[in-house]
Amino acid sequence: MELCVALDLPSAKENLALAESLKGYDIWMKVGFRAYIRDGKPFIDALKKINSDFKIFLDLKLYDIPNTMADAAEEIAKLGVDMFNIHASAGAVAMKTVMDRLAAYEDRPLVLAVTALTSFDEENFQAIYEKSIDEKAEQFAKMSYENGLDGVVCSTFESRAIKNTTSEKFLTLCPGIRPFGEDAGDQQRVATLELAAKEGVDYPVVGRPIYKDTNPQAKVEEILKVISTF
Repeated sequence: MELCVALDLPSAKENLALAESLKGYDIWMKVGFRAYIRDGKPFIDALKKINSDFKIFLDLKLYDIPNTMADAAEEIAKLGVDMFNIHASAGAVAMKTVMDRLAAYEDRPLVLAVTALTSFDEENFQAIYEKSIDEKAEQFAKMSYENGLDGVVCSTFESRAIKNTTSEKFLTLCPGIRPFGEDAGDQQRVATLELAAKEGVDYPVVGRPIYKDTNPQAKVEEILKVISTF
């Protein structure tokens, strides 16, 4: 299990200050829509300058026609990030097109597919997809696995079933982690570190419980200490 810290603060200055305070740790940094649209490639470069060993997950959730997604995936690969994601809803053809395009890169980033956003509850998810979260997440995961992706983004509650459906080595990255039972905020399907470990989560994503803490460094140390016991 490898910790992924969400850089979701209101400005590049604040996000980089957070990264600076955590530069001594072997962790992932999640760069999302807000940060990347506002701060772009220079922000990625600044993170690498702080710590060249930071692993970067670019969380843009690509969703378009297959060729456009593949074009974007290729540009992302050129950024030198370590992982990015697409929407599983884009379908098998889009997945295959993206992975075929990235095959030309010797050291390509990991590619994950988003199954069901952790902000969904069952009622609102079924209103769109007409199936339960569990059923659709497994279906999306199997499609992703069969088309060569490295894993999926899901909630902790789908992780074990997805690995059982695909492979233990098929990665699960799970947002909505509240390490020690903190407030759920705008997330619906949240979990503790203990549950994440039990369900085989590879990458627990923690945001607010870290960057809203009065001592983010101490909170990361506490999280890493717990992770080391699993």
